[in-house]
Amino acid sequence: MAAYIIFMREQMRDTGEFAKYMEAVPPTLEGHPVRPLALYGQLETLEGAPLEGVVIAEFPTMEAAQNWYRSPAYQEAMKHRLKAGDYRVILTEGL
Repeated sequence: MAAYIIFMREQMRDTGEFAKYMEAVPPTLEGHPVRPLALYGQLETLEGAPLEGVVIAEFPTMEAAQNWYRSPAYQEAMKHRLKAGDYRVILTEGL
């Protein structure tokens, strides 16, 4: 069953660190079955606190998503995202 990792940026703090993150992420995806569905496009917050950006990535299973997120390569890249801004990240199973 498909699974989705959703990154929700609440506030950017350091654009330089964000640029490093965006450069570091693509190589972490190699060998992982992922399909990007949304990448910081136009958004409108309909309810709740406003967001600055959203990324949605589809994986074939929860396990596949967890394998990528917990991979040493992504964990290293993630250090830049954590310095770049305030995020909420969720993993949810699809239908």
